[in-house]
Amino acid sequence: MKKQALFNALSLLFALCISLPVMAQGVIVYKKDGTQVKYSYEVLDRIETYNYDEEPEVPDTPGSGDVSGSEFDIFASLSYDDMVYVEGGTFLIGAQTSSSSSANYDSDAESDESPVHSVTLSSYYIGKYEVTQQLWEYVMNYTGAAADGTILSAVASDPWLGDDNPSSTYGKGDYYPAYCVSYEDIVNHFIPRLNKITGKTFRLPTEAEWEYAARGGNQSKGCKYSGSNTIGDVAWYTNNASSTTHQVGTKQANELGIYDMSGNVYEWCSDWYGSYSSTSQTDPTGPTSGSRRMLRGGSRSGNARNCRVSNRFYDTPSYRSYYYGFRLVCVP
Repeated sequence: MKKQALFNALSLLFALCISLPVMAQGVIVYKKDGTQVKYSYEVLDRIETYNYDEEPEVPDTPGSGDVSGSEFDIFASLSYDDMVYVEGGTFLIGAQTSSSSSANYDSDAESDESPVHSVTLSSYYIGKYEVTQQLWEYVMNYTGAAADGTILSAVASDPWLGDDNPSSTYGKGDYYPAYCVSYEDIVNHFIPRLNKITGKTFRLPTEAEWEYAARGGNQSKGCKYSGSNTIGDVAWYTNNASSTTHQVGTKQANELGIYDMSGNVYEWCSDWYGSYSSTSQTDPTGPTSGSRRMLRGGSRSGNARNCRVSNRFYDTPSYRSYYYGFRLVCVP
């Protein structure tokens, strides 16, 4: 049953992709337009053929989101199915306390959230959910052929590269967010492997991309937290989390249908930490150098102030924490 579910997931994933090289062994996907895609997969000992006039049934799972069950969830997370399209646009990033009649006023704003300034972003996809422990372990343990035909081995004997792993004390299971992961673990190991497996180009969001999505993009209602002015509706934080992470997608989504951008775990971004500029910017990527990388969104142990959409946090790129996780971006 598990093997069948994994084959099903592979077929659905690569039905979304461009044509791939024909291999002697692999999965043959018959798309609805009659075209075929062949994909090499080392664990297969023969060619399996699937014809999907109808999508396979997927078990229900916990949460208000539509995270799929069984092994399907692994590959759904690698396709655009579990990523939200964020249409590009212009918005005001940051917050200020100086004038309640001016844009982005927030009495809880910190000094490094200003000056408020205009940012214009191109369109992108962002993860509907924080990367789960299931996806992290699958990618780091993956052994087999990648989309480009190269063969991957497991990155290490333990997919969690540090001394601390997710535990039942702080939330452990397939649908819990991956934590105890450093910025360096993500960009040096996880993302390069993910991109090889899928043939796509995933990366961490920039700080501006993160905030734009958290605010609801061009559908923003101007909420203080991601999707609501009432933090308990959208976030697991110090007052309701009982000192543990929670399964992704179990709070309300924001205006774009994205979950947990306030609370649960802080999320790594690609930028170095630095002061904001007052000038307008287009697709900013932050300072060219620094010593600390950005984290956004607050966590299950943070207070409400930390979970605001404009709040900024940072840490050294090598640091692993029970409070730190991430979500992915993919450029169309």
